[in-house]
Amino acid sequence: MNDNKPPLNPHPLSEYVAWAGNRNKEPLLGVLKEKLPRSPARVLEFASGSGMHINFFAPHFGHLHFHPTDKDIEVFDNIKKLTLDHKNDNIADPAHLDLTDPETWFNSGMPNSFSAIFCINIFQVAPISIADGMMRCAAHLLDDDGILMIYGPFQVEGAFTTDSNKEFHEKLSSAGVSEWGLKDVTDLKKAAADHGLELKEQIDMPANNFTLVFGKKHP
Repeated sequence: MNDNKPPLNPHPLSEYVAWAGNRNKEPLLGVLKEKLPRSPARVLEFASGSGMHINFFAPHFGHLHFHPTDKDIEVFDNIKKLTLDHKNDNIADPAHLDLTDPETWFNSGMPNSFSAIFCINIFQVAPISIADGMMRCAAHLLDDDGILMIYGPFQVEGAFTTDSNKEFHEKLSSAGVSEWGLKDVTDLKKAAADHGLELKEQIDMPANNFTLVFGKKHP
């Protein structure tokens, strides 16, 4: 529990990220079981980090093919090791995808259309400006009825939904790293609207987190 919580460290291979991932993977699996396609399809992960989530989810969806991506190629060996260790034959090799660099969005080794995309725990340690790239990239890569799922803690219309989220924001802000802190769902909705996407659902999750489900606007 909290007594065993490692020091805050956003590096994808850190003990803190592993602790957070182990805490949220089961609730996230529940959402994916409800939202992911029930027929064969491709699923992309933005910012896969260590690969712990995609390798935990994949065995539950034998009909789906998962594609991990990250801007940091140093994590690729870890993703591949986990995939091999878990004997997950429905996970592709990781591909380089930087949400701030459109030239990486259409990787020659990666398909150019997906039924679903998910991204876990990125915005509290990333600038809100990447929301524009994320929404633009998702708009290009998602099928017409595809969804983008974003998980993490957020402010809602300028307010913290719990005291613990306010405390977490203050802890992040005190680290002295520009742009660390809880972002606002409103800003993600604006970025989505700029690229033809809209918030379809806001799901309350354990530990005061949310799963935000975006999809393409249709007339």
